[in-house]
Amino acid sequence: MTEANMDRMEAITKGLPTKSAKIRALTDAGGFSRRQIADFLGTIPQHVRNVQVQTTRKAEALPQSTHVEVGAGGRVVIPASVREAMGIKEGDRLVARFADGELKLMSKQLALQRAQEVVRKLVPAGVSLVDELIADRRREAAEEMTDTRKAGKNG
Repeated sequence: MTEANMDRMEAITKGLPTKSAKIRALTDAGGFSRRQIADFLGTIPQHVRNVQVQTTRKAEALPQSTHVEVGAGGRVVIPASVREAMGIKEGDRLVARFADGELKLMSKQLALQRAQEVVRKLVPAGVSLVDELIADRRREAAEEMTDTRKAGKNG
């Protein structure tokens, strides 16, 4: 497995508490075989497959839409099956997005994964935005020092 794949897998799974959660995140991210996921997580491909199949079955069992009631103060109760499928529990904070008359809710983890996918599409492989930022800051600092010295000689 390439170093870039390992780095990408590390970034995708960072902060996830279980192997199953990591398997789901890597599967959703795409581009990894069961063998690669298994090797990365130190498990067997069969375990990866079992989690993938179980996740698919749960998603297929969920209705595409459901009715919920708006209660006092605008509170909405999310059905237990949907909470389980989303991987959220009581007290979790969700990201809410309103667009085209729809309210979309997603877990913070899913929002992070989506943001990472966008960045991966925009930043070429092997490019470190952190290294580029540091280099820019050093250039700016050097320019400021040069400007300060010139001002001191002319002043």
